[in-house]
Amino acid sequence: MDTDLRRAVNATLMPGFAGPELPDWLAAELADGLGSVCLFGTNIVEPEQLRRLTADIHAANPAALIATDEEGGDVTRLHHREGSPYPSMAYLGRLDDEAVTEQVGAGIGAELRAAGIDLNLAPDADVNSNPRNPVIGVRSFGAEAGLVARHVAAYTRGLQASGVAGCAKHFPGHGDTSSDSHRELPTITVDAVTLRSRELAPFRAAVEVGVLAVMTSHILVPAIDPDRPATLSAPVLDLLRTELGFSGAIVSDALDMAGASATRGIPEAAVLALAAGVDLLCIGTDNTAAQLEQIRAHVLEAVGEGHLPESRLRQAAARVAALADGVAARRASGPDEPAGVPSDPGPLSPDGFWLRGPVPALREPVFLRLGSAANIAAGETVWGVGEHLASELDHWLPGASCADASDLTGVSAVLRAYPSRPLVVQGRDLARVPFLAEATAMVLQRRPDAVVVDLGWPELPGVAQIATYGSGRGAATCLIRLLAEGTR
Repeated sequence: MDTDLRRAVNATLMPGFAGPELPDWLAAELADGLGSVCLFGTNIVEPEQLRRLTADIHAANPAALIATDEEGGDVTRLHHREGSPYPSMAYLGRLDDEAVTEQVGAGIGAELRAAGIDLNLAPDADVNSNPRNPVIGVRSFGAEAGLVARHVAAYTRGLQASGVAGCAKHFPGHGDTSSDSHRELPTITVDAVTLRSRELAPFRAAVEVGVLAVMTSHILVPAIDPDRPATLSAPVLDLLRTELGFSGAIVSDALDMAGASATRGIPEAAVLALAAGVDLLCIGTDNTAAQLEQIRAHVLEAVGEGHLPESRLRQAAARVAALADGVAARRASGPDEPAGVPSDPGPLSPDGFWLRGPVPALREPVFLRLGSAANIAAGETVWGVGEHLASELDHWLPGASCADASDLTGVSAVLRAYPSRPLVVQGRDLARVPFLAEATAMVLQRRPDAVVVDLGWPELPGVAQIATYGSGRGAATCLIRLLAEGTR
């Protein structure tokens, strides 16, 4: 086997792995030229452990890119155990202060750099034009292309000034979908004119400020290519190269997602993605040596049989190397690496919330959290106001209680248990999820004085009195403070 060609394949692969320590098989792959590793919440326990892990990865291959999804708000890997102190992108879009957005990008970048991470799979450049979108929602800066474009540029500037590469996603735009590409292949039915003026605008803004990477989406865009999802479509990816003038690295969304590989398998999806113009292949989570070997063998076979030009494979490997060089250049020309873990970004302002009207100060409230499954992108993290925020509740709302309900029977039990204390009902995407809509209707029928809070993408005016545009720790602690003080 051509060792040089094998290493070229390795340079295009970005697997995940299980556990908080670098496994031997992955160390061997890194020594053999593996281009990147993606970290998920299951790999991260606490800051010192993470720093040891990233040091071990870089020791095995100093040129390897360590990537993660640290968007802020609901999608966090560094803070999956306690919730992100940073706001969601939807909150930042609602606040609409580009300086704040740039500061958030810089803060996240500084924290990632201190942890030894090189590539942040953010910002989200999707225009969330479909309010019932099950996977984007509060990950987007908003529903208007110009606003999203301005904040994508600001976040990217802050992030990359800290010496961490940004990766605008999910090209050419996942915002106008009603299904989740983790589970199936969504279709956006916009015409080519709308696609260019709305979906592409934020990506154009990211390219103009020098974003180092762009991530593809596993969505079908019939106006451009009626046959293959964007990740596997040369005509779709050509929009990024020729119309937007992007010369950096194109990264695939995870190939283990149904939108990419459900009907063809990950190895074939890898070949098609490389042939279409993808440079770095995100494989997924908890990958194994056997999976990588299968993918590598299939790519090498495709090259040998002429299905994938060798020149395209080597071009992809070169772009990944250029991405690593771009990170190094920014670190060399920018501020020194921060010592230790950067400080907490500070409390959020309720100015980024939506309020139906004045909010009264509450005493000893009961927080009822209505259960709903997190989308796969966010994963299982703490969210909303719950027992994990006991210290904040003790400080701002002494005597407060927390309860959870995942069905109407549980909701009814909480209402019976607390017939007279102030009640705060919280849920994510109250209008989109049937149980949440039914539960809030039940609560308001029996307790019309209840304060209903939507922690997801709100339907306005809807039933909520407060919309926080996110369910992370930053939003939840701001909500606690708002309810303690009331509006003034």
